[in-house]
Amino acid sequence: MFCPKCGTQVDGPAQFCPSCGQQMGGPAPAFAAAAAGPFVPPTSVDVQAWKWIGQGWDLVKQDWLLFGLMAVVFFFIQVVPFVLQGALTVGFHFAVMRKILTGRLDFADLFKGFDYFVPALVASLIIAVFGMIGTLLCIIPGIVVAASLQMTYLFILDRKMDFWPAIQASHDVAKQNYVGFTLFLLALVLVHILGFLACFVGLFLAFPIHIAAVTFAYKEIVGFETKQLS
Repeated sequence: MFCPKCGTQVDGPAQFCPSCGQQMGGPAPAFAAAAAGPFVPPTSVDVQAWKWIGQGWDLVKQDWLLFGLMAVVFFFIQVVPFVLQGALTVGFHFAVMRKILTGRLDFADLFKGFDYFVPALVASLIIAVFGMIGTLLCIIPGIVVAASLQMTYLFILDRKMDFWPAIQASHDVAKQNYVGFTLFLLALVLVHILGFLACFVGLFLAFPIHIAAVTFAYKEIVGFETKQLS
């Protein structure tokens, strides 16, 4: 179980979160978002890749079957129409955020990203172009670009940013520690490789773990502007 207020994992039938004191087990809250202020990027970032990946695994394993099914649908839906990739990625982040904030998960969460279809689509196209250009420049710049823009979809979802401010915000966070975020991405690639080696089926859990790890990183570094998701 995760605290609906701060996202801390709470073991056992605790009545209150040991981290923030929030009462556990109450009714799921309705949607509520804090008034969005201008985003101020942090001045320093401590990248804790394996901590975030571990948190992602702890979250995914609670609903591994449903998360795995969502990953299967994600891959099969967007494999041909690339235009759907951005919206589905936002939807996956929505599912993880909802699980963190409320402890609930629904298959329909995957499609919530279509509420942000246009900015998610344009962001995905720009990220793909930047990544391709970076890869042509001896590969490493492409990896750094991909690492730097991982939080773009979360800024679109959580802070309701348009595609370009979201890309800039993600880069503003990552540029505080390019090396750390690049190593974070490489650690996530390792998770995917391990998933592939696990009879290929593990890929359908590796992807939700990837999304969850990035979401936990965003939560720790930036903080959720959206406080509650129904």
